[in-house]
Amino acid sequence: WLNDEVINFYMQLIMERAAQTPALPRVHAFNTFFYSTLRESGYARVRRWTRRARLFEKDLVIVPVHLGVHWCCAVIDMRQKSIVYYDALLGDNHGCLQTLLDYLREECRDKQGAELDDARWSVRCDKQIPRQRNGYDCGVFAATFAEHAARDAPFQFAQENCPFLRRRMMYEIAAASLTTRGH
Repeated sequence: WLNDEVINFYMQLIMERAAQTPALPRVHAFNTFFYSTLRESGYARVRRWTRRARLFEKDLVIVPVHLGVHWCCAVIDMRQKSIVYYDALLGDNHGCLQTLLDYLREECRDKQGAELDDARWSVRCDKQIPRQRNGYDCGVFAATFAEHAARDAPFQFAQENCPFLRRRMMYEIAAASLTTRGH
C-alpha cells in the first residue's frame, strides 16, 4: 500500500519533470492533504496553498484523493475546462467533483479577482480507464493516472502491469527522478 509520503514525493517528481520539460503540460500537483482539508474545512484553510503556484497559468492540476483506505485521482484540465475523477474501482464521487469546482470558483475570485465562468466547465467520473482488480493497488493506479495525465498520455496499462509499475515507482523515488517515457 502506498502512503501519503510516497504519493506526495511522486507528485513532486511529476511537477519537477513538467518544469524541466517544455514539451509537457505545465502541471501543479497538490499534496495528499489538500482534498481532505478542503472538504472538511473549506477554502479558507487551503487558500494559501497556491500563493506561489499561479494555478490558472497551469495546464493541469492534479489532486490525489484519499478516501480512508482507497486512493483516487482527480485532474483539473485548465485547457479543456474539465475536472475528471479517476477511480480504478470505477466508483463515482460527484461530491469531489463539486468540491473541486467550488474550489476553482473561490480560487478564481481570490487570486484573479474575477468570477469563474463555470458554465464552460465539465465534470465527470471517467469509467473508460484501467480497472483495479484487487484490494491493494489503488495507490499505484492513482499515481499512474497522475503520471500519464501529466504528459497527456493515454492510460495504456492494466492490473497485470502493477508489479512493474510499483517497481518503476520505487526506482524513480530512490533516484528522485522520473524515468524517460515518450511524450
